[in-house]
Amino acid sequence: MRQINLNVTAEFERDLRRFMKERKLSRKSDAIRVALHEAATSKAAGGEYDFRPWLGLGLRAPLRRKRRFHSEDDLWS
Repeated sequence: MRQINLNVTAEFERDLRRFMKERKLSRKSDAIRVALHEAATSKAAGGEYDFRPWLGLGLRAPLRRKRRFHSEDDLWS
C-alpha cells in the first residue's frame, strides 16, 4: 500500500502534534508511521495494546457537506 488518506478530528490533530513534539518528528506522515509501527510491534512482542479508544473515530470525522451523489440511483446513472 502506498498511500492512505485520513479525515481526522481536531482532537486527533492535537494529539498527533503532541506526539510529534515528543518524538521530534517534523512530518505528520512520519509520526503516524512511528505510532502504528510501535503499536504493531508491541502486539507482536506479546504486549497488549488496547485499540478500544480507536472505535468510532471514523464516525466522528467530518462528513462531506456537498454530496457527490444524492441517492444510490445516481451512482449508476
